Amino acid sequence: MPDAIDDTRMRLAAFQQLRRLNETHDHLTKQELAPGFTFEGARIPFVNPQRGIFKPTQMRYLLSIKTVFPKPGGRVWYDDQREVHRQIFQGEETIDYSFMGDNPDAADNRWLREAAENRIPVIYFLGIAPGRYKAFHPVFIEGWDASALKARISFAPPLGDFGTPATPADRRYALREVQQRLHQASFREAVLTAYSDRCALSGLPVPMLLDAAHIIGDKEEELGQPLVTNGIPLSKIHHAAFDAHLIGIDPDHRVHIADRLLAQNDGPMLEALKRLNGGTLILPRRDRDHPDRDRLALRFERFKAAA
Repeated sequence: MPDAIDDTRMRLAAFQQLRRLNETHDHLTKQELAPGFTFEGARIPFVNPQRGIFKPTQMRYLLSIKTVFPKPGGRVWYDDQREVHRQIFQGEETIDYSFMGDNPDAADNRWLREAAENRIPVIYFLGIAPGRYKAFHPVFIEGWDASALKARISFAPPLGDFGTPATPADRRYALREVQQRLHQASFREAVLTAYSDRCALSGLPVPMLLDAAHIIGDKEEELGQPLVTNGIPLSKIHHAAFDAHLIGIDPDHRVHIADRLLAQNDGPMLEALKRLNGGTLILPRRDRDHPDRDRLALRFERFKAAA
């Protein structure tokens, strides 16, 4: 069995690779996860594609846990697939994680217990859409309940991979960070899916270069909810121009470019923005996903006021 020192070094290598992946990907799929990470020339997997609890043979302790997001109409195998998002957004300091099967002494479930007993930081791959995950680390197994067939999971604040969240305040801080990341990821996923992963102004079909822009910002409680009808997928430059009120969209989905931008002449990028003036938004296929007219009207009034 690998010793604790080697396990720690491998765990740090896994965390470092995840940070690199998170810098260039809004979410992770099997394509990004399949290569795993490298430790002293050897490849080590991040996950077992068929199971949610994973300990590589090279490591002494559990490396990762996973909660999948069910496909529409698909079977929900474990309670945590239904409950984890609700628990996170309701602000619970720890969340439930279901055992594998109904035998608490099965190997997968023993790995959870060992991680709890030894305060091992692990990776949590949380599904935000079918086949798409946000990776959170470090997380800790806080409890192991053989009778309930569940463990409790807590998130650690980003103060170092092996820093255990020791106080309720630490946990609440970490949970707010998770809530923000999960909110942004879920909203972005829903909006981009509705628009077939294309920019609604340019048609750019490269999801890595797209944001989900709020029509009404999420800080405005009455109309800023994370709904598809309050979002528009925009390339990063169009998103910046929209937020700066250089681009406006009226309730009939017509595109308007601010006069102060139309008056400038400085290269092909600016000309491409100016050519959007008078065009129309590329809309989703389903009418129910179209931008909300009342939100567009309010946002367009702000665009005109900024002119």
